[in-house]
Amino acid sequence: MRKYVIMGVQGSGKGTQATRLADEFDLVHISVGDIFRWHVQHHTKIGAQVRRTVDAGELVGDDLVESVVQDRLSAHDWNYGFIVDGFPRNDVQAEFFLETYDIDGVINLDLPDAEVERRVLSRRVCSQCGLDYNLIAHRPEVDDRCDVCGGHLVAREDDNAEALANRLRDYHAKTAPVIAIFERKEFVVTVDATQSKDDVFADICRELGLPVES
Repeated sequence: MRKYVIMGVQGSGKGTQATRLADEFDLVHISVGDIFRWHVQHHTKIGAQVRRTVDAGELVGDDLVESVVQDRLSAHDWNYGFIVDGFPRNDVQAEFFLETYDIDGVINLDLPDAEVERRVLSRRVCSQCGLDYNLIAHRPEVDDRCDVCGGHLVAREDDNAEALANRLRDYHAKTAPVIAIFERKEFVVTVDATQSKDDVFADICRELGLPVES
């Protein structure tokens, strides 16, 4: 069984790499962001709370994040292991996680702030079907129109310069120090996230001693 945490600032490719690791090694991908987005889309009480917080460019509170993660992991559907994406984001969450679960490795995707801004502010989502685009790496065939349904492409409400600046400030102040907590346990592998997706994945596997198909 393999149990991993993947960390990195917004736009560093956590979701992409976590999904690929899950697919390759039969892991369950637990994305805190996806869980919260589900709640927002289904207009739950949690969703309303998350929406207000995110629209203000802030991070969701520790108690709510911890309860969501604990609830998801309690399903025990991760027979071969899991990879958690988007948690922990501060020292309180990290201590909670280490007290509850044995972790085999923490993947830290390193990305400079300037590249974060370039990537995040280029993201778009279809207003009809929800398909994600990136004007750098995944442009639509017709500008501002979804290739699948023809819906209008829009930026997410929290993908703006002011909200991003707030999230970067919170990340460096609260989340980055979590790496130091994990490093005391010798869990952390740091990978250059400015590389191509394939190179990042290959580096992760090499650092964790995972087999990679040639």
